[in-house]
Amino acid sequence: MPGLVGAARLDVMAPVSPRITSLSWGKTDVEGLGSFKDAKLWPGGGREWDWNETGTRHVPGVQPTDVEDLIVHGAQVVVLSLGKQKALQVCPETVDLLETNGIEVHVCPTDDAAELYNRLIGSAQVGGLFHSTC
Repeated sequence: MPGLVGAARLDVMAPVSPRITSLSWGKTDVEGLGSFKDAKLWPGGGREWDWNETGTRHVPGVQPTDVEDLIVHGAQVVVLSLGKQKALQVCPETVDLLETNGIEVHVCPTDDAAELYNRLIGSAQVGGLFHSTC
């Protein structure tokens, strides 16, 4: 094209993580996705976190396979909740997997985890696992 200097560039927006709009015992409401007991959220989406898929239990806790969706969907920061009463543990291998992939990890009680996750939206590609009970 005459008069065009350099190549045209389109800015592509990175997907935004869905916001947690409310959190109560046994219920996590997520903007645009609905309500879940436990939620698995990542940049651009999320779904119900079904512990039966990976055999997750309170002990030994969050499994490396629980965070695979977060990695695949481009989370650069991951927030893992411990439950409202901190009964859910996190396997050391899970933290190792995330850190090996260059992902910043935060582990905290569920209410604090949801607050941190929402605060990070817009400043980081954030994902998280949220356990809404014990």
